[in-house]
Amino acid sequence: MIGSIQLEQKKDVNYLSKIPRYNPLTYILKRVIDYSISLPLLIISSPLILYSAYKIKKESPDGDVFFKQLRVGQNNKNFICYKLRSMRTNIDYNHKYTQENDPRVFRWGDFMRKSRIDELPQLWNVIKGDMHIIGPRAEWDELVEHYEKEIQYYNLRHLIKPGITGLAQVRYKYGANLEDTKQKLIYDLYYIKNWSLWLEITIILETIIVMIRAKGK
Repeated sequence: MIGSIQLEQKKDVNYLSKIPRYNPLTYILKRVIDYSISLPLLIISSPLILYSAYKIKKESPDGDVFFKQLRVGQNNKNFICYKLRSMRTNIDYNHKYTQENDPRVFRWGDFMRKSRIDELPQLWNVIKGDMHIIGPRAEWDELVEHYEKEIQYYNLRHLIKPGITGLAQVRYKYGANLEDTKQKLIYDLYYIKNWSLWLEITIILETIIVMIRAKGK
């Protein structure tokens, strides 16, 4: 199982240090997948996004409907990532990770996070070319700076564009600490190194299951 691999136990350094970038054909295939999913899904989900906007303002009137944050993309280039806001803005909370039963998360926000509804505005990021549908999670720039100091090979996940969903997102629990981040990196690097159309389809199917079961990670 991929999840049982420990980063520190990898003895073949070449496995990690020689992870290739996508070739032109792979990139074209991924962009075809991006557009064929993101454009129809953005149109179909627009009523849900509007309803979520209503619920957000009802349950947490302080703050904008959309959460915007600087995230790190391909080749360590920053971009503004869009999500539906799932947390209250009027609570002081000095923790970089979202915790289980986090007091900042309001009721509809919790449902959005588990069902991945809060990720829907990122479809615009995909259309713009900031992200793929599938790839490593787009991480906050301040956390990336910390991770790259603490975790060897972390920078390799930026060989490709981040994704709305990905192998780590559907196979591993929600990251709550540095150790979780190390484990999720294994999934990200496995995905980049072993990319195939079948793996892409598998992740899409598993994402649909996660959304139906409302167990987002």
